Amino acid sequence: MAIPFLQQAYVGAYLMKQRIKRTKRYPLVLMLEPLFRCNLACAGCGKIDYPDPILNQRLSVAEALEAVDECGAPVVSIAGGEPLLHKEMPEIVKGIIARRKFVYLCTNALLLEKKIDDYEPSPFFVWSIHLDGDREMHDKSVCQTGVYDRAVAAIKLAKERGFRVNINCTLFNDAKPAQVAEFFDQTKSLGIDGITVSPGYAYERAPDQQHFLNREKTKQLFRDILKRGRGGREWSFSQSSLFLDFLAGNRTYHCTPWGNPTRTVFGWQRPCYLLGEGYTKTYRELMESTDWDKYGTGNYEKCADCMVHSGYEATAVNDTMAHPLRALGVAMRGVRTEGQMAPDVSFEQQRPAEYVFSRHVEIKLAELGHHKA
Repeated sequence: MAIPFLQQAYVGAYLMKQRIKRTKRYPLVLMLEPLFRCNLACAGCGKIDYPDPILNQRLSVAEALEAVDECGAPVVSIAGGEPLLHKEMPEIVKGIIARRKFVYLCTNALLLEKKIDDYEPSPFFVWSIHLDGDREMHDKSVCQTGVYDRAVAAIKLAKERGFRVNINCTLFNDAKPAQVAEFFDQTKSLGIDGITVSPGYAYERAPDQQHFLNREKTKQLFRDILKRGRGGREWSFSQSSLFLDFLAGNRTYHCTPWGNPTRTVFGWQRPCYLLGEGYTKTYRELMESTDWDKYGTGNYEKCADCMVHSGYEATAVNDTMAHPLRALGVAMRGVRTEGQMAPDVSFEQQRPAEYVFSRHVEIKLAELGHHKA
């Protein structure tokens, strides 16, 4: 596992505290989206079609740090949009580090060379660079040639400057297991510190709806990939061994959407990072007013094919805390890639999808118009 001891110790102490307090729902990672604007237009992204007045919005430094304090999660993942477009991002990062929180700054790396002098290496800071496979795979994913080469150059530069660097890799149904495994092998030469991998989620507003994975294809894809790397032991994943075991169909998990609460320019997003079905003004309101049982695989049609880390990593971490020997066994032996898969959750009682995105956009546009007036 590519998670340094310092982070394991901090997060472990936090989790133990929650267990001692018998807290039912608590955050593990704050997903902070201080803007939606991006300098790419990836076909699998559901956040590139907002109208300009919304794309022009930014969370202020004060708002971003208030969210960190309000939530209290030990890890903050800053996404977007492209965070490096935010002029105050260095100040936001410094403020989070000063609070002894671990910051993963997610970026497509197109601006990293230009912006890198604004940041300093820290055991609490990680560049999380978007890289969806080798040159062919990645440039196809982001719908632009040359992006892979620029991302690789940025990774090398960041490592030369002494930064921790992870890659985050999203896979779709056209991924070829042998090609993905070879890409993971190639990343060793870049000196990266860890790999975050996840199947793509079918954003309802994404331009490309043809290449998202369903659950059965996800499980088989990850089995076919991981068996080429001794059950995943060949590669340094920045994820729990039980989450990888879940991706390979060996665990029956329900998602814990409150594990990765999301703060965007709309507010606190209900119920999770991937679904925007309502927003609250405060984190407390999000936790207390959300009907969590309405969401998740088996409960809601939009969640049917989701196996994404932002929904299930927290579940796997909780399972690790409850059954550490089980997690250690998977880490030592590798993920099982043969044999019968675990039974999936039942879909018999899931409620139909509600398409409410446009209403939230209209509300926000009305607010912006009122403020301008």
